[in-house]
Amino acid sequence: MRVKYIGPTFGAFSLTSNKVYECLGVECDGRALLVIDDEGPDYWEKRDDEPDGYLYSVLNPRPLDGSSPGGRWEVVEDDEFGTLAKAIRGELIAEG
Repeated sequence: MRVKYIGPTFGAFSLTSNKVYECLGVECDGRALLVIDDEGPDYWEKRDDEPDGYLYSVLNPRPLDGSSPGGRWEVVEDDEFGTLAKAIRGELIAEG
């Protein structure tokens, strides 16, 4: 699956405006996307059980420190179930 980030660029190794990223899945009850961002999968030495990528909000991907207002995702390539499109529309957010 692949998504395009639309919004202001933030961080040296985070998200760049209008860049397409690999999305490894939808996490946190539909609230986050697991994305290989500008840091890439091999930037740091990770544990064997640590997943690649970082979690970004489905609805407003932005840095946790509030230094950017964030942006939005656009689906470039979805899976056969339309998982990304459903997540971005908020259809996968679990009630609770």
